[in-house]
Amino acid sequence: MIEQTLVLIKPDGIYRGLIGNIITRFENAGLKIVGMRMRWIDKDFSKRHYAEHLGKEFYVGLEQYITAGPVMALVLEGVEVIEVVRKMVGSTEPKKALPGTIRGDFAHVSYQQADKEHKGLCNIIHASANQKDAVKEIMLWFDPMDLHTYKRAGEEWTK
Repeated sequence: MIEQTLVLIKPDGIYRGLIGNIITRFENAGLKIVGMRMRWIDKDFSKRHYAEHLGKEFYVGLEQYITAGPVMALVLEGVEVIEVVRKMVGSTEPKKALPGTIRGDFAHVSYQQADKEHKGLCNIIHASANQKDAVKEIMLWFDPMDLHTYKRAGEEWTK
């Protein structure tokens, strides 16, 4: 089933110059970018995006982290894209992320720096957890007119 998901490259991924590496991984996997934008997140927007975490012990650190710099938001499309992207991203906690995943390959440096500075969990990237979250998050981050439909090279055989 073709579906869409939201991916955020968080401030540590932006500051470390990882946007191109991360996007390349998704495109090489055959996923299609149908929306993309860079923006700064304020506290109010953070509360809307992470509403399920409000009041939890770690929320303050999460808010400080996500508002510390620009965020690159992507809407990816593909067959069972939510599950595929979650596997590509790896475990939320970088020390548990397997080599070959985005967090396993890139997030440990951010994780170590955050630990030294007693900051929240810096883990490079966010990916929607399920279909319900993906729909809600995409609607929060993008207007429908900002999402695009097109065929990638090699899609002519799919009808």
